[in-house]
Amino acid sequence: MALLKSPEKQVNLFYSVECEELAHKVALLSPHIILQNIKWRSFADGFPNIYINNAEELRGQHVAFLASFSSPAHVFEQLSVVYALPRLFVASFTLVLPFFPTGSFERMEEEGDVATAFTLARMLSNIPISRGGPTSIVIYDIHALQERFYFGDEVLPLFETGIPLLKQRLGQLPDADNVVIAFPDDGAWKRFHKQFDNFSVVVCTKVREGDKRIVRLKEGNVSGHHVVIVDDLVQSGGTLIECQKVLAANGAGKVSAYVTHGVFPNQSWERFTHKNESLEKAFTHFWITDSCPRTVKAIANRAPFEVLSLAGSIADALQI
Repeated sequence: MALLKSPEKQVNLFYSVECEELAHKVALLSPHIILQNIKWRSFADGFPNIYINNAEELRGQHVAFLASFSSPAHVFEQLSVVYALPRLFVASFTLVLPFFPTGSFERMEEEGDVATAFTLARMLSNIPISRGGPTSIVIYDIHALQERFYFGDEVLPLFETGIPLLKQRLGQLPDADNVVIAFPDDGAWKRFHKQFDNFSVVVCTKVREGDKRIVRLKEGNVSGHHVVIVDDLVQSGGTLIECQKVLAANGAGKVSAYVTHGVFPNQSWERFTHKNESLEKAFTHFWITDSCPRTVKAIANRAPFEVLSLAGSIADALQI
């Protein structure tokens, strides 16, 4: 007997300042999502002075908050709101954190290294329980898969991925039948290869030669193909650039790239623009999602970048 589908619930969606554009996109995709406002102010000493509008009207309502922790300076004020909302006698509370930022550079190699990803996960695990039970936390393509085990039993993490957005976009390409997926290292292959069962894949690898780490093609044929490099995030972009060079040297007809999280500190995205003569048309397309709002604004209308919005996926996740 088929399970009956539950009626869609109305969700009151609050959002951080950085996520305003994404929040509006989410609301446009569903009549069941109502945008709510927060007054983000500061006292004279710089500490947050925050006011949640219509707080009393939230009693018995489903509530969500769309957060952006990409800037450490704004984490505290958002956590203050995240801790306050479940206490307003809401029916349920969901935190949508598209990009879980800590841990992307962490390597626990010796005693004294501090795992800040574990710290943030513990902070989120202490979000108060609402009337409906534990908080749901929606995260996209968390960098290190073991980080999912950092969360305590007091919250319910839901790990989503942006890969379906990429596959949909690839299907729209005029050369869709000629696309090959490339992974820049074994880690990316282990993480994503099962989501590309209908594609030919190639794998690159990093080998150490003296003090240098060299990218080489480990397996697969790229000759004449449109090769799309897939990874969860990009920082400086050095690995992607070296991978592109290797693929081109092995006969790739075109090279494009996809990452869920375009972090790009220090405007490192400039290395990939078609105005950069050293990388002129090296990447035919560079797809990112809107998980990092600052990057989305910075790369707007700059080739080869194109944003694949998480709005639809977030709207669906809020109905779970």
